[in-house]
Amino acid sequence: MSDVPTHQVTDAELLRRVADGDRRALETLYGRHAGWLLVRLGRRCADPGMVDEVVQDTFVAVWRSAGKYRGQGEVAAWIWGIGVRRLVDAVRRVPSAMVLADPPERDLELSAEERVLLGVQYGDLAGALDRLSPELRAVVQSTVLDGLTTAEAGRLLGIPQG
Repeated sequence: MSDVPTHQVTDAELLRRVADGDRRALETLYGRHAGWLLVRLGRRCADPGMVDEVVQDTFVAVWRSAGKYRGQGEVAAWIWGIGVRRLVDAVRRVPSAMVLADPPERDLELSAEERVLLGVQYGDLAGALDRLSPELRAVVQSTVLDGLTTAEAGRLLGIPQG
């Protein structure tokens, strides 16, 4: 391992270290990214417990699949993609009876954004997005669905803003 402390290395290098089994590198990545991930996922899901679980699941997935990162785009965008997919999976696991019950009878109600996420994954929008090139799909998802500015999306995806 390098003599450079984990807090002084790039996210990409930390991810490489995670792929090599370095738990301290994962802790550093978690420290850098869990906060914003929690906030952004929290804007899409009304259940804070579900969001907490999704963030934890996201970093378990980062631990398990760090070696699959290809170095394209920012690590933060890669983590965000994992987090969003985990959120969709978590929302999908909510029993349909909870979704369809009258509001006074249910403890957990899907937010409008949760319903959109499900539509993006399984509805007409999913088919339309699937027909786009992977590059254009990433831009659309980042700017339209995730609400990033074009500058933020460009930085996270590693492409020019225009």
